[in-house]
Amino acid sequence: MILLRVVKQKMNTKFIVNDYALIWNLLFQASISDTISKMKAKLWETYRNEYNETFKDKMAIMRDYKNFIPNNDTIYNNVLEDKYYERLKKQAEKYRMEVMKLWDAHKKEANQLMEKVVRIKIPEYTFFIVNKELGLIDHPTNGSMVLGKSIDPKNPYMILYEIMMNIVMNNIKVYEEEVKDFKKAIVELAVLNEYATNLNKRSCYLSGNPKLLTLKRWIYPYWLMYLGVPKEDFPTYMKRDKISFDMIKYPYEKELKKMNLEEFIDFCIRNQKYIIREPKL
Repeated sequence: MILLRVVKQKMNTKFIVNDYALIWNLLFQASISDTISKMKAKLWETYRNEYNETFKDKMAIMRDYKNFIPNNDTIYNNVLEDKYYERLKKQAEKYRMEVMKLWDAHKKEANQLMEKVVRIKIPEYTFFIVNKELGLIDHPTNGSMVLGKSIDPKNPYMILYEIMMNIVMNNIKVYEEEVKDFKKAIVELAVLNEYATNLNKRSCYLSGNPKLLTLKRWIYPYWLMYLGVPKEDFPTYMKRDKISFDMIKYPYEKELKKMNLEEFIDFCIRNQKYIIREPKL
């Protein structure tokens, strides 16, 4: 498959355990243990004003963690001096190594997704690693993500899908309510379908939100054009992905393979009266 538009960009990433980010999430996300719950209650009772002020630090930490200095470090110092926190930080460091190992093993597919499918330049990403027991993926700013979610040993790629879905969704403009499903459907086509297919070496085109499946089927012929699939290869892809359509009814749009993902979403929204039609399955 030859694409005319390729964004020559590798995903630059950092995976760090930062005390301020880790402490903030331990204090203001759901408690992961009775010990943490009791610690939070004690800090709240003793330093209520300082606790409230610490809540405001989140965005400042995410934007510039290297230069972040809290206005009041009372809460942070109390947690840092607690032996239980030392254990939690070691657990976060261990989790960081697990995530990095998985990410490094599949950097090639992530770069291919960005270069050949999404085609939009994205900022360098800093992943703030917290305890996986928190069960969260938080995307507070473009360029930073808080990651604390267990890697499923039966399907370790799931966490990669969630990371990439977050990155792609947050680097594409916000659409109005009545057309936002187009964005969701097309990002799913990029990540949960095309990216997942590359990772698994088998078609994953029936995966994703069931509510978006019909819309994705309607978009699918244009999606193949966007990917640069020659029209003569459509039957092979239809058989692979178990999605069929009448090729005669779809003139080949050569310009689609020159677009990026956001431009393709705009195209689909503009032409939705032609795209939304009942396919013959």
